[in-house]
Amino acid sequence: MDQETMMFRKGGEENKAREVIRDVCRAMAEKGYNPINQLVGYLLSGDPAYVTSHNDARNKIRKLERDEVLEELVRAYLAHVKDA
Repeated sequence: MDQETMMFRKGGEENKAREVIRDVCRAMAEKGYNPINQLVGYLLSGDPAYVTSHNDARNKIRKLERDEVLEELVRAYLAHVKDA
């Protein structure tokens, strides 16, 4: 059995994903929701009901695949940790 690590490559949409995540988090905060908790709920379940429809946030997040959102979140976290 081959034990090589598989490489996952997805690319190019980080600016779009970053903008959507920022807009969605802002809309959730404006409505009084905790954006972290709501995003985790959405990412784990895939249920867009975790995202408010305020300022079209639900439609915006649905335009991205969940793996795109995760990729951008990991990218931002690693950049932050690297710089810390």
